[in-house]
Amino acid sequence: MPLTQTLPDFIRGLPKAELHLHIEGSLEPELMFALARRNGVALPYASVDAVRAAYDFSDLQSFLDLYYAGAAVLRTEQDFYDLTAAYVARAVADNVLHAEIFFDPQTHTVRGVPMATVFAGIAGALRDAQVAHGFSSRLILCFLRHLSEEDALATFAEALPLREAYADLWIGVGLDSGEVGNPPEKFGRVFAQARALGFRVVAHAGEEGPPAYIWGALDALGAERIDHGVRAEEDAALMTRLAQDQVPLTVCPLSNLKLRVVQDLRDHNLARLLKAGLCVTVNSDDPAYFGGYMNANFLATAEALGLDRNDLVQLARNAFVAAFASDTEKQGWLDALERYQRG
Repeated sequence: MPLTQTLPDFIRGLPKAELHLHIEGSLEPELMFALARRNGVALPYASVDAVRAAYDFSDLQSFLDLYYAGAAVLRTEQDFYDLTAAYVARAVADNVLHAEIFFDPQTHTVRGVPMATVFAGIAGALRDAQVAHGFSSRLILCFLRHLSEEDALATFAEALPLREAYADLWIGVGLDSGEVGNPPEKFGRVFAQARALGFRVVAHAGEEGPPAYIWGALDALGAERIDHGVRAEEDAALMTRLAQDQVPLTVCPLSNLKLRVVQDLRDHNLARLLKAGLCVTVNSDDPAYFGGYMNANFLATAEALGLDRNDLVQLARNAFVAAFASDTEKQGWLDALERYQRG
């Protein structure tokens, strides 16, 4: 391991996978304004600085209100392409080798944007990134949990005819948006359909919602990974299960800080979860809104929690192991990580 490197340099070179990234949440204010001008969309903010000033969230819902307002500028295939290409550029700069990207079709179809437009723009950028950078990616279609299951079922039905055209990318389904008051069990039927068709399954749980939502995501939805999951620590039996079954948790430290899941990053339980043997990973969630992409999350967490380089390598290893990828792909990434660790 190259001990002569500074911690920021070590993190910069560390091979990584990102498993919890909302592509709409990577919409930086500068691009938001550019797309608004291109599409003739009026924004409720006078400037980029005014948007950034609004990023003082009190909770998840206060963030979501701004998130959905920003997404209104996304109208055309080129918009979704530009959004995704901008994220990929930052991910490549952070030495992210593989990303599994969430997208929210319901956010766009309700505004009259065709499902095919959303898929085509995002997929076009990801396919170009594979050619240009060797950047590996998958797509996870997420259902908005504050809406009804009937809406989710209709969204899934609308997306299914596109499955063959995007079989190289669309790997799974997930559940996001406002957690409190929207338990996983609400979406049992649509997730059962997805599992029956061979889709991989993930779900947000245990961020603002209670540990019971993590149990529900596992047992009612069949979730293979839990997005966030930080409140698992409140339930000893759940902690045992997550450790024994090595259920991956896609933790987002700077997001948790920005949304006041924790008041101080030094109080975050990521290090305790890791030491308890859970398969914890580090991710950026909605980085345009929460102040940091992958390297920023790794660095801030390492400094706040006193993580050493072996801890950081373990976090990176966990993400590669937890990825929805072939054994051959995973082994290639793990070999790269081992070479980096040896220095």
